Amino acid sequence: MSVYNPYQQYKQTQISTASQGSLILMLYDAALRNLRIAIESVNHKKGNDAHNALLRAQDIVSELNIALNMEAGDIAQNLRKLYTYMYTRLVEANVKKDAQIIEEVLGLMSGLQEAWAGIIRKQKSIPVQGGYDGGI
Repeated sequence: MSVYNPYQQYKQTQISTASQGSLILMLYDAALRNLRIAIESVNHKKGNDAHNALLRAQDIVSELNIALNMEAGDIAQNLRKLYTYMYTRLVEANVKKDAQIIEEVLGLMSGLQEAWAGIIRKQKSIPVQGGYDGGI
């Protein structure tokens, strides 16, 4: 028997109605949140909490990698390389429980999140024409 959770229902509605660009931004936000939790957990010697947060971050990086449209050219190819690198570093950070590696990935992910946020802001300022739905 499931218990009604209004917050969970709100989040589900938010996700199901978001544009592709907004979904990617949500993934970046969740990855950053988990990376911060992992750093805090490593620093406080909470290995299991760090492990779980790093696994969630790895899953998000994998999802971002899978979602790439490789027909987009060099940008998609470069993002694939970057996601693969970040994933590898997260695995290494998880094995070693190394906060410096997590900080490195956090910096890379923060830069990507800022870039996507800028793209979305820019697209919202462009009037919708010719059937364009605002998705990325």
